[in-house]
Amino acid sequence: MLIRRETPEDAGAVDHVTALAFARPGTTGDVPEARLVRELRTCDAWLPDRSFVAVAEGAAGQVVGHVVCTRARVEAAPVLALGPLGVRPGQQRRGVGSALVHTVLGAADASGEPLVALLGDPAYYGRFGFRLAGEYGVIPPVAGWRPHFQVRTLSAYDPALRGAFAYPAPFDRV
Repeated sequence: MLIRRETPEDAGAVDHVTALAFARPGTTGDVPEARLVRELRTCDAWLPDRSFVAVAEGAAGQVVGHVVCTRARVEAAPVLALGPLGVRPGQQRRGVGSALVHTVLGAADASGEPLVALLGDPAYYGRFGFRLAGEYGVIPPVAGWRPHFQVRTLSAYDPALRGAFAYPAPFDRV
């Protein structure tokens, strides 16, 4: 498996992988997470150098996973929002998601970002150093998210960075 930055040519494959990863049994039509990635690409919060794909070896470069971080805010301070993270169902539980998360966190840390936030399963994301956002005084946009809203502090983190978290606008529409 190779992890690399997403290119414009990968957009269709990323859309397909995201739709497969988040498909819900018994439903048809557009998958919200795939629509979210498409909308994020068109907004000011899109950071092309924070969008990564996992490419399978020996599968003619088939994209099997994707992760993206976009520009978000804690109060007025710039931070990152991680997600969606999607892995093709046949490739799940093989380390693809972990490799993507490690890659995006390493890139974020190397570029001086203070923290990355996400909404997800604490049992999964805890292995990457994510902790409940409330421990750092970061308030999720929806109070009911508290048990699943997490942050991962990075080298540039300052404990004075506290307050309300705001996702990019496409998160509010999808």
